Formats: sequence, C-alpha cells, structure tokens
Amino acid sequence: MTLCYDSSGDGPALVLLHSAVCDRHMWAPQWPALRDAGYYVVWCDFRGFGDSPVADRPYRDAADVADLLDHLGLKRVALVGSSHGGEIALEVAATRPDAVTAVALLCSAMPGHVPGPELQSFTERKNALLAAGNIAEAVELNVMTWLGPEASGEVREQVRQMYRHAVETHAAAKFASTAAPVDLARITAPCLAVSGAHDLADFREIAVGLPERIAGARHLELPWAGHLPSLERPAVVTDLLIRFLGETVPAG
Repeated sequence: MTLCYDSSGDGPALVLLHSAVCDRHMWAPQWPALRDAGYYVVWCDFRGFGDSPVADRPYRDAADVADLLDHLGLKRVALVGSSHGGEIALEVAATRPDAVTAVALLCSAMPGHVPGPELQSFTERKNALLAAGNIAEAVELNVMTWLGPEASGEVREQVRQMYRHAVETHAAAKFASTAAPVDLARITAPCLAVSGAHDLADFREIAVGLPERIAGARHLELPWAGHLPSLERPAVVTDLLIRFLGETVPAG
C-alpha cells in the first residue's frame, strides 16, 4: 500500500481525506468521535504528506485512495474531504458512484476548477517564496490565508508544522499528482458542501455551485469559518458530520 493510514472502529466505512496544507493528523479532533458514533474510520496521508513517501512514478491521489479502498476491502464507503481532500473525494465519488454512500466536503476544491484572481494571486506569491527558498515566509502565508479568525494559536502551530513538513518532503519529489477529467453529474451519493464565510472566494463559489452539478447536494455556509473549519471549531464540525452521516449512512 502506497499510503500511510490509520483505522479504528466498526460499522459503516468512513474515509477522511486531508487538505494540501495538512496531513492525516488534522483529523485528530474528529476521528475518535466518529468512531464512537458507530463508524469504521480510516484516515490517510496522500503521497508526500505526513508519513507517506513521495512517488517514484506518475500517480493520481484519487487512484491511490481507490487502491486503499480495495486494499481494505471496502465495497461501500462514505468520504469526508477538506479542501484538496474534497477534490479527491469528488473524483472518487464520480468514478465509483456505486461504492460511495455519502460525501461531506469542507471548503472543497473541485476537479477542473479554473482559479480566480484571489486564488491565483495566492498561488503566485506562495510559489515565488518557495522558489526563492523562503520556506518560513511561505509557511506563514499559508497559515494566514487558510485559517479563519477563530483558529487558536495551538491550531496555527499545528498547521505550520504540517505544512512545513509537506514542503520539505515535496522538495525531493520528482512527480506531482495529476488530475483526471470527471463528470460530477455521475455522483449519486448524498453530498454536503460546506463553505466558510472567511475563506477565499474560489472555495465559497465552488460550494455554492455544487448543488447545480450534483443531484441532491446541498450547501451550508459557516459564518465564522475560514478554510479549515474542522480545526477552527472542531466540536462544531464533528457534530455537523455526525448529523449528516446519521441522516445518510446511519450506524448500527
């Protein structure tokens, strides 16, 4: 198996997919409560994040997740994705519609999305800092951009460490994940698209527009949230996920 992962619990399968500034440890506030709610919870690191090594050949994060599902023998699974993890959840749900039972998206990216001016400006600033070797400044830019006003100092330090590790690990990478065109209309699972009022416009617009692309999807905006609400108000987001899963994939 190419991805490092943890798992715990019994019941309907639930896979947690992290954002591209974090790793699987971002789900530490959620997975115990989800397990205790009656789910078999799996949380993994994409390649080059956390404890997963970089790739030695071309790859796709969504294909790696699909391989993980096969490795674990999971025929039916709910997906929770944060940012880039949401993008991967959408690709998996579109390519394996019969296998995905529910999709919860937290400030999700979207396959095929063309960055708007705000996201493009951030990406250019980040890339320029990294190209100049200013890792510390790139890390602070990401912490400032992706965390909302209610994130604690402890959470900011956690994101700081996760992102720095990812940057340092990816510096040795020869390959980056590629994306495949997907038809989101193929998704049949219930879908909850969450946005944060303090997030970049791109991600708010994606969440608002997903109900037009996916039958039965619904949008919820959190007025207090930035881009990483599961870290900013973990208990609130945990309760939100448990309610959504209880409605769509009830445990027990």
